[in-house]
This record gives sequence, structure tokens and C-alpha cells, in this order.
Amino acid sequence: MTDTGRQLRALYFTRFASSFGLVTLLTLLPTFINELGAEGFVLGLFATGLTFAQAVGIIPISWAGDRYDKRTVLLGGLGLSVFVYFGFALVETSWQFIAVRAVQGIAATAAGLIALALVGDLARESERANTIGTSNAWRFAAAIGGTFSAGALYDLFGFEAVFTLLMIVAAAAFVVVWLWVEPDDTRIHGFPFTDLAFNKRILTMTSFRAQYAVAVTLVRTWVPIYAGLAAADGGLGYVNSATAVAVVIAAEKFTNMLCQPYTGGLSDRFGRARFVFVGGLFYGTVALAVPFTPVIGGTLALPTTFPFLGELSAAFLPLVVLNGLLGVADSIREPASMALFADEGKGKGVASSFGVRDLVWRPGSVLAPLAGGWLTSNVGIDWVFYLGGAFAFTGVFAFLGILSYNHGRDALTAW
Repeated sequence: MTDTGRQLRALYFTRFASSFGLVTLLTLLPTFINELGAEGFVLGLFATGLTFAQAVGIIPISWAGDRYDKRTVLLGGLGLSVFVYFGFALVETSWQFIAVRAVQGIAATAAGLIALALVGDLARESERANTIGTSNAWRFAAAIGGTFSAGALYDLFGFEAVFTLLMIVAAAAFVVVWLWVEPDDTRIHGFPFTDLAFNKRILTMTSFRAQYAVAVTLVRTWVPIYAGLAAADGGLGYVNSATAVAVVIAAEKFTNMLCQPYTGGLSDRFGRARFVFVGGLFYGTVALAVPFTPVIGGTLALPTTFPFLGELSAAFLPLVVLNGLLGVADSIREPASMALFADEGKGKGVASSFGVRDLVWRPGSVLAPLAGGWLTSNVGIDWVFYLGGAFAFTGVFAFLGILSYNHGRDALTAW
């Protein structure tokens, strides 16, 4: 008899393992840059090599997941992850790092995308957003753990210990999938990616997602930059307190982790489209408030000195709170949005549906940092958050307009 609960728990752990590896390597990226002496074009490839490989892998991996057994594709991604982390331990040059990082992108796409597709497939329609939200909560737990543990483990034991841990976590995920997740007998012939990419309902959702990618990438990337950047350059000047910056980052992930199962369940009960709309509006509003954290802290006469963190500024607590609220806003939007894609892909190609979702995100996530860098250097860092908020608003109102025009005025409450 199929034990859906056990399969889902195995997939939750798989998403934890995949995210833990990505975040740990991201945390140690500056250390690798210093160790290997990367600069210029090669330095850029340290960051973009992974993203480019992930983008290239989306279509073939999603096609394979729909055409063949998703469990086999997932096991392939997890097995490749084990070898990737072993490969990182052998890296001696920048180009070797870039090559292994690109392979990590393929492995992470296979593990993350297919695990999510299986979660969407196994979840009952009436509980799909709640189930996906629970899955995402495991991913955020890994992000918090990876952020705080990577540096400490490296400082105490070096790179070898970090990669040994990552190999063990990836291997454990491989084993639990092998033992607990049943083979997937769904077979979608043809090329469902194309059909779903031009599906009317998915086009409505991507009209929002393509713009929202710019908002989230800008705000999520620039909040820690704003915290750490020198005051002379428009930041808060926490440049000598990496722990303070880590607390700011963790606030968003922590609230997202706590809220997603709950907000996902609410969207199952009350309609998913309205949660996408409200979450996007809330995110844009909070993003616009970030540059005003010094004013908020000063007006409320908040403390400027903190235990273990030392002297910071009155803006610290408002920034932590606002970044936590950004996590709440994203938790309202994300499980509902993912469930809509899973709903539409069910029986037509869930992996391809999530593949379209991932691919639409890529242009904004690549171009947004370029715009953010230009604004920071030429106009002022505050305008990064104004632009991020603006894209959140244009995204939600484009979504509302297209939704109402193509699917009726009551579509916001009916979806």
C-alpha cells in the first residue's frame, strides 16, 4: 500500500539536503575567491556559472522527469551531488572551481525541480499549497542552518570537513529516496514544456512571475548589502559585524519557514490567486520601507548597542523586523503560486510546469543585480528598493488585469 506521508517526508528531506548544499557553498564563496585569487571575468563566473548551468538544465531535466520515472531522475541528481561535493574538495584552480560549480548547478536542478514535482504530484489538490509550503519550510530551515554553520565549520576544521558533511547529507537523501519514494509510473509523451509554456492559465501566472523575479532578486540581494555597505556609500555600515548581517538575512528565512505551511493551508481553503496578489502587494510595500529604517529607528529611539553584536545603529532592529516581514509576504505568495503551477501541470507534466516557472524567473534574476549595481553606484542604494517595490506592484497589477480580462472578473476569488 502506498504510504504517501512517508514519501513526502523523504522528499522534504531531499529539498533540505539540496538547499543546504547550495547555501553552504554560497556562504563560503568569498573564501574560495580569496583562496584561488579569482578576479575580473573569472570572478564573475564564480557566481554566474551555477546560475547558467541551472538555466540550461531546466528544460531537459523537466522533460526527463515527465517522460520517465521521476524517482530515477531524482536519484541521479542526488548521486551526482555526492560526487560534486567530493570534487569541490579536490579543486586547486579557479577554472576547476567553475567547472565543478556548473555541475553542481545541474545536480541541484535535478534534485530540487524533480523533488518539487513529486511533492506536487503526491499532494492532494485540497492540500497542495499546504504540502508545498511544508516542503519549502524544510528548504528555508536548510538555508538558515547552512548560513550559520558553514563559516563556523570551516573556521574549526577547514574545507574537508565542510564537504564531508555535504557528501553525507546528500548521500542520506539518496538513501531515503531509494528506500521510501516509490517509482513514478506517470508518462507524458511529446514535449509538454512547449504546451504548458503557452497554456493560458500559466501565461497569466508568468505575467506576474517574470516581473516579480526582479523585485525579489533586488530586495533579497540588497538587504544584506544595505546592512554591510559603508555608511559613506549609503549603507548602514555593519561591515565589521558579519554576525549582524547574518541575523538580518536569517530573519527573512525564519519567518518564511514558519509561515509557509500555515499560509499555504489558508490558500487551499480561500483561493490561491488572491494570496498571490496580496503577497505581492505586501512585499512591494515592505520593500519601499527598507531605506527608511534609520528614520524609524531614530524616531522610536531604539538601541544602538546589542549583546554579542556590539555597536550598530538604531536602524538594526527595524531592518531585522522589515526583513522578517518580507519573509511573511513571500510566504503568503509562494506556496499559493507553486500550487497553481502544480494544479495546471497535474496529468500534463508537473515537472515541465515547474520548469516553466523556474525558467521565467531566470531573466529577472540575472538582469536585476546589474540594475542594482548601477543604481547603487550612480543614483543611490535607496533606489534599489524603490525599483524592487515598483516591480512587485507592476507584477501584481499585471496579474490582476490579465486574470480578469482572460478569465473573468471573479477569477481572483475563483482560482
